[in-house]
Amino acid sequence: MAKARILALAGSLRKDSFNKKLIRLAVVAARDTGAEVTLVDLADLRMPVYDGDLEASDGVPEAARKLRGIMLEHRGLLIASPELNSSVSGAFKNVIDWVSRPDQGVASTAAFQGKVAGIMSASTGALGGLRGLVHLRSILGNVGVLVLPEQATVSKAGEAFDEAGALKDAKQAEGVKKVVGRVVEVAGRLHG
Repeated sequence: MAKARILALAGSLRKDSFNKKLIRLAVVAARDTGAEVTLVDLADLRMPVYDGDLEASDGVPEAARKLRGIMLEHRGLLIASPELNSSVSGAFKNVIDWVSRPDQGVASTAAFQGKVAGIMSASTGALGGLRGLVHLRSILGNVGVLVLPEQATVSKAGEAFDEAGALKDAKQAEGVKKVVGRVVEVAGRLHG
């Protein structure tokens, strides 16, 4: 089986985001399995709010093109998505909207088609972002991503991480490792 190439990202722009902490743990777990992992911070790839008129006048933003290029090089996705108002963050949905636009001979969903994804969320609420993952699963499935049934949530995220960024609860940590392991396994089998 070929070494899996995994792209990891959090759907948050906030510097101290709980989901950025969570995705960093997932990256370590994926690398521990032997996967090749690229971590992208969406704060480094700022994009304007999607607007068809802006697209018509200026085209797809360079940050979206850059992310699409990175995505095309990877077969698996690890995503830690915050929950806002029971859905995905506007920032993350905006990224998906821009990256899924046809551009320079690249089909609209080329960056997503055939990818395998594992999703997770950290939230200060009792459900750990579970409601937002339902929407994320739907959005990703619609653009051609195979979203695995395994998912992980971290509830009461303000208390869940220790000073070093590790999860205090062993069950939550094991849930993250399970999602990561499945993404690495399935991406390697499908694209190996």
